[in-house]
Amino acid sequence: MRAMLSLSDYLDLVPKVELHCHIAGAVRATTLVEMATANGVHLPRPAETLYRWQDFYGFLEVLRLGALAVKRREDFSRIAYECVEDMHRHGNVRHVEIFFNPHYYTPNGATYPLVVDGLAEGLEHAERDFGVSSLMIACIDRSVCLPSEALQMLDWMAEYPHPRVVGIGLDGAERAGPPLVWLEAWRRAGRAGYRRTAHVCEDNQTLFEGPPQHITHCRDALGCDRLDHGYNMLADPDITARMARDGTPFTMACWSSIPPNRAPRRDRIQRMFSAGLNIVLGTDDPTMFETNMGHCWRTVFQHTGWGVAEARQLSLAGVQASWLPEEQRSALHAEFTEALDRLGAALDPNDRTLDLSVERSRAPMPRDAGR
Repeated sequence: MRAMLSLSDYLDLVPKVELHCHIAGAVRATTLVEMATANGVHLPRPAETLYRWQDFYGFLEVLRLGALAVKRREDFSRIAYECVEDMHRHGNVRHVEIFFNPHYYTPNGATYPLVVDGLAEGLEHAERDFGVSSLMIACIDRSVCLPSEALQMLDWMAEYPHPRVVGIGLDGAERAGPPLVWLEAWRRAGRAGYRRTAHVCEDNQTLFEGPPQHITHCRDALGCDRLDHGYNMLADPDITARMARDGTPFTMACWSSIPPNRAPRRDRIQRMFSAGLNIVLGTDDPTMFETNMGHCWRTVFQHTGWGVAEARQLSLAGVQASWLPEEQRSALHAEFTEALDRLGAALDPNDRTLDLSVERSRAPMPRDAGR
């Protein structure tokens, strides 16, 4: 008789789309130390304690510091490949759209074409080895960049277009640059045919720093068709209801950079889902946060008590929220539907066991994921 799946196994094997992952926060610590040594960059701590900080702003400093160690084309190729490998093995991700911040790397002498070509090479090799499709989103860190640098990034994108770079994003501390500061760049990106998103209403910002009104600024003024985070929006029932009616996708980060915020974050995710918002679960900065997609899903489902119906909805929502061309998106939706039907039939309804360890892996072998 065929063995049935526990809930942990089922959640790890559910096919997923990752729409909220920063490549700078997805580098294995050991890889970063090796690159720093090879490139003559001094890091303040060894690999086992490298990813440590006191608060959200300390996290951003470690993130940017680590990026300085990544310089060569082969470095970018390696971190992209390893990022997708980790996603495939720990959560069965089938498509990923990765944020990359060009201005993190240009001080190292890495040009925009070098960064893009290196990342694209790693993603192409990962797609060949693991069957995971991928796109890239050029991102601005508003904590360290000026609006003129966002326009500079768009110049680079115009001078060196790449088929995998399909959109722009905005990250960093929201208090350093509210949405309307970036209006010119985001409208120009829209005219150039790029998709647009922005980190908004993060719960590491106060309601003054990241108020619900920033949601409408992103949607109505910046023209964002997808948004990242959004938790502070819950303070305004009218804006929350509007976003639910619109079906605007919100990419969640299941694991916070600050441990005390992790349980409240899961509460907010549950409230947003219950309010009818179109949410997609993501990892944000997985290696820096010591998490992965499988761990994120199991942790959220343990907290919320969700089951098969919610897993199916979230899995397919990721496909629909992706920026894949329509033909590819439809094909992926059909593939996910088939896999979900098969996994649902194999689930043991009496085994609600949830293993919350980060190291756990139940993903199929390469090229078989979700099939």
